Amino acid sequence: MTVYFIGAGPGDPELLTLKAQRIISQCPVCLYAGSLVPEAVVAGAPAGALVMDTAPMTLDDTHAQIVAAHAKGQDVARVHSGDPSLYGAIAEQIRRLKAEGIDYQIIPGVPAYAAAAAALGQELTVPEIAQSIVLTRMSMKSTSMPEGETLENFARTGATLAIHLGIRALREIERVLTPYYGADCPVVVAYRASWPDQIFLRGTLSDIHAKVRAEKITRTALILVGPALADIKDFKDSALYDPEIPHVLRPRVLS
Repeated sequence: MTVYFIGAGPGDPELLTLKAQRIISQCPVCLYAGSLVPEAVVAGAPAGALVMDTAPMTLDDTHAQIVAAHAKGQDVARVHSGDPSLYGAIAEQIRRLKAEGIDYQIIPGVPAYAAAAAALGQELTVPEIAQSIVLTRMSMKSTSMPEGETLENFARTGATLAIHLGIRALREIERVLTPYYGADCPVVVAYRASWPDQIFLRGTLSDIHAKVRAEKITRTALILVGPALADIKDFKDSALYDPEIPHVLRPRVLS
């Protein structure tokens, strides 16, 4: 049997990959993170499949279900939100699978920052404005951050920041980032991106906290910060399609 760690995307069932959809439809055991993955994502599980919401379960609980499936030779769809490689908490699960010789595969999914950018209708890497995206999080009550991975260090790059688990720390984010980005730097708070009740709040480092407080958003939100989020009209075109910059698939045409 195989355990499939499946990225369900940010919420919209139509953002499932074809491969993810196919595997869910074939697995007799489906364990999904119900706090972030809607039931519609696992509605395609086969008739008679064991479908369990793992939100109230511990790591020991979920692993016990996998071990039981392994004993029966049953494949398991382990469905996580977003993409499993980013804050998917799959590393500790994989460690146990390796220790017991249980096969696994990872099926990537659409990350929240990509869904948010799509809904906003813009690119996060604008030529000569920002060419990097930093995916990070605030520590808060979760696992502490490694030394050196501080918001201040990331701010020094001037890159577009995608900050997870930070909606309750907006004042701290404002305090740390303002000296580097400026008080008027654009900020977008994406609440439940791609869900039917999604909300996108646009503001700046100086006023986003008040806007979020007015909407009473306290969880399930991604914070995007950086100059690339502004409505920029005067920027240089990418060199990708520049006729003066040839490449192997578009050699220079001699006149």
